[in-house]
Amino acid sequence: MIYWNSLSDFLAMGGYGFYVWGSFGVTVLIMAGEPAWALAQRKKSLKLLGRQLRAEARGQ
Repeated sequence: MIYWNSLSDFLAMGGYGFYVWGSFGVTVLIMAGEPAWALAQRKKSLKLLGRQLRAEARGQ
């Protein structure tokens, strides 16, 4: 069991704090950014599909 005597000891994580907190930060950024990216891709796909449907309707 690990016990920390202060907040700075907790943040240092036994000398691995930069790796631990950096990994945590990257994970949070990816998990927050992925839904935004998915929504943007959905919007782009719907716009493309609408264009294709309009072009097809004009061609008939």
